[in-house]
Amino acid sequence: MRFVPNADMALDRVPINRKLLTGMAFAGFHVAFLLSGCGIPGAPQSPSLKLPERVTDLTAVRAGNSVVLNWTSPKKTTDHLLIQGSVKAAVCRRAGKGDGAGSCVKAGEVSVAPGVIGEFRETLPAALVTGEPRELDYFVELKSPKGRSAGLSNPAVVLAGAAPRAISGLSAEVRADGVALRWSPGESGGQSVGVRLHRKLLNPPVPEKKQQSGPMAPAAEPVLRDLFVEAPTDGQPTGALDKTAHFGEVYEYTAQGVTRVSIDGPDGKKSMELAGDISAPIRVDVVDTFPPAVPRGLVAVLAPEEKTIDLSWQPDTEEDLAGYIVYRAASDGEWKRISGPKPLEGPAFRDPSVEAGHSYRYAVSAIDLTGHESKRSAEAQEALPESGPTP
Repeated sequence: MRFVPNADMALDRVPINRKLLTGMAFAGFHVAFLLSGCGIPGAPQSPSLKLPERVTDLTAVRAGNSVVLNWTSPKKTTDHLLIQGSVKAAVCRRAGKGDGAGSCVKAGEVSVAPGVIGEFRETLPAALVTGEPRELDYFVELKSPKGRSAGLSNPAVVLAGAAPRAISGLSAEVRADGVALRWSPGESGGQSVGVRLHRKLLNPPVPEKKQQSGPMAPAAEPVLRDLFVEAPTDGQPTGALDKTAHFGEVYEYTAQGVTRVSIDGPDGKKSMELAGDISAPIRVDVVDTFPPAVPRGLVAVLAPEEKTIDLSWQPDTEEDLAGYIVYRAASDGEWKRISGPKPLEGPAFRDPSVEAGHSYRYAVSAIDLTGHESKRSAEAQEALPESGPTP
């Protein structure tokens, strides 16, 4: 007898297989859950050393026997964590040959808040303010709470040695073409020195809510500006003319002697400056009490058909120029203003009130916005001839 499976028997195997698969899946999930549980520890994390980031923008300036250092105090540690509290900054200096080259001598310590500009000031010891100019390198090292650091900063270089004597007798005179400055000559080892003039604008304009922009916008005057004056030659007077000063402004000027020297470095010779103490400041009110330049090139030309005399001259270039005034006089008469109550804006004028058979003399003056008038120009003369008989 032959056995033939029927449809009912085939269908009975389906639920059995589904139960088996479901049980296997549950077992796999259970194993995965156990493996991923907190019973197995992860990789250990190293504790933060809390090292402040290394300073890379240290600068140093020497004036006389004092040195000022500045740098940006970092906000984060080398682990990229925010620094909590102030950071202790240790400052050291390494002098050139003959002053302990190779060793960084401690200069002092300061505490600086994160993210601000750090500052350290030092009066140099006697050994570093005498003798020939030589390199003096400063470093800043930021310390963690446990006294560790990420390393020394970049070197900030000044010059040790005898600085020029302080500039004395600084004075100023306001002129039409700028501020003339004078001082007593300084010396460094018997040699004349250059002078760096520092100018500070004491009345800067209040910033506007909406700033002008574009190529035609006026350039704002800098609050601080320097001018270097080379050492005078024999017999040459000391002084300088600040042509960039503007009328209506108030400035403060100081000066310091500067010696430029050449120092041997790892990459060859380099030029550096050794500056003396900054002088006492002087205040200068740049008040405009000067008239414009006298107009030049006045020409008078007869226009016979219009029966007028046309005048023209070279324009003045003063920034505060308001315009021009035209004067006329008969050949033997007194000068009278003929250009009207308001100044002429351009360098030209037509005189229609001339009479036939008369000769006239003309002159022109310039006037500024504050009412200062220049002297009259050189004269120009012209005449309107008598009319001929009617044919």
